Amino acid sequence: MAINEELLNFVRDALAHGLLRTQIEDALLKAGWESSQVKGALSAFAELEFPIPVPRPKLYIDAREVFMYLLLFATLYISAFNFGKLIFQFINQALPDPAVPPGFALRIRESIRWSVAFLIIAFPIFLYMSQLISRAIKRDLIKRTSKIRKQLTYITLFIAICVLFGDLTALVYNFLGGELVLRFLLKILTVGIIAGAIFVYYLWNLRKEESESKA
Repeated sequence: MAINEELLNFVRDALAHGLLRTQIEDALLKAGWESSQVKGALSAFAELEFPIPVPRPKLYIDAREVFMYLLLFATLYISAFNFGKLIFQFINQALPDPAVPPGFALRIRESIRWSVAFLIIAFPIFLYMSQLISRAIKRDLIKRTSKIRKQLTYITLFIAICVLFGDLTALVYNFLGGELVLRFLLKILTVGIIAGAIFVYYLWNLRKEESESKA
């Protein structure tokens, strides 16, 4: 949400005159400003002992950064999907379904080839972009405040938790129907491990950065 320029100037002047943040907030709320706007304006300045208000770095988005993060997460999704698909086909080969026609084996081999091809292309790009972005953040810590980075990270967490929810639901559904077989259990486990690993890693990364920023 963009902060009103007039409000921002008022907060800057009030802080410069030595007024407490609670006093400023109380006055603005009484004047009719919304609480979210007031908190946003106050948070634009660091709580430091300094003669004049010190502005915090603004969140920003640039085209190069958008491209880098879109490519990073796109290759992550492609790699995760095709890795899971590859494991599925190995399971199908190791534990064939008697009800499946013999010609299905050819389709399995084709599917394996496609999955391997996608992984050969997408996964190295994902690793390269991860290292590139990591180095950029180490050089300039302000890049952690990138809007597109946080938005795509939370979208990824949402997708991962939805997949895990669906995975567990399918497991319970088949368990209640008495239809649990080894093939199904192995596939459910595959999906759970892939989605769970992605969720845990990005959640850990977010919490780590939040703790470091507060330190």
